[in-house]
Amino acid sequence: SLSLSLSASTMAMGLPLFASIFLMLHLSFAVSSDQCLIPAKVSKFPCPSAVSAGACGYGPMAPGFNGGNVAGGSSALFRDGVGCGACFNLKCKDKKLCNTVGTNVVVTDLTKSNRTDFLLSDQAFTALARAGKASELNKHPILDVVYRRVPCEYNKNLSVMVEKGSIKPSNLVIKFLYQGGQTDILVVDVNQVGSSDYRFMSRKFGAVWETSNAPAGPIQFRLFVIGGYDRLMVYSVRPLPADWKVGAVYDLGVQITAVAKDGCSQTAGDAKAEAMK
Repeated sequence: SLSLSLSASTMAMGLPLFASIFLMLHLSFAVSSDQCLIPAKVSKFPCPSAVSAGACGYGPMAPGFNGGNVAGGSSALFRDGVGCGACFNLKCKDKKLCNTVGTNVVVTDLTKSNRTDFLLSDQAFTALARAGKASELNKHPILDVVYRRVPCEYNKNLSVMVEKGSIKPSNLVIKFLYQGGQTDILVVDVNQVGSSDYRFMSRKFGAVWETSNAPAGPIQFRLFVIGGYDRLMVYSVRPLPADWKVGAVYDLGVQITAVAKDGCSQTAGDAKAEAMK
């Protein structure tokens, strides 16, 4: 069964052809990795400054996400930027050194290492340890873990930051912040409030989207989102004002809380093999 909850007006409907193609590409990963515990290896970012240089484009905001518990994910997790902002629970398999709760991380970067599936911030790595075992745990360059995707929870709404490269009236570059639930944003459209003329945005990289054809007036966002097994269309409640400014963050007045609830019918090894296809 699937439990879906949105804190503002949304509607489930069939996607246009281009969105359906995205859906087919990403559905198998969402199903397999969200529900199953998957074996993986983790290490730490080489230095704290690397957290702010992530491929998702969050920049200096990244170390502040989730209390600093952030991670770089493998290409199978990063998914050409679709996985940016996704949350995962990681549990270390060394019972002598690691606690049983694990830690939740937000994906903010891509790791190209073929030795690990996640690169963790210092805080996230240390959070795996049992009380009094952090020093000993940090002596291990690589840890064996199991992970699963979990809902992202924020005490704020989905927001956008207007990025450099945005030039009025029509060039608009934004990145999404604080994306909740177990969801992937696949398609983004914009229109002037009150108009039915929706204009397509393209993913520039990571969590960053752009268009050279933005409307001039207050802008509403329409997001095609996959949450679990369902497709959702989510509208921003608060528009991006006509006098938007580069570097400013704008609250969209809506949060996505879609969560898939289903049993895990695959073994962890089968799930990982499926996710890596």
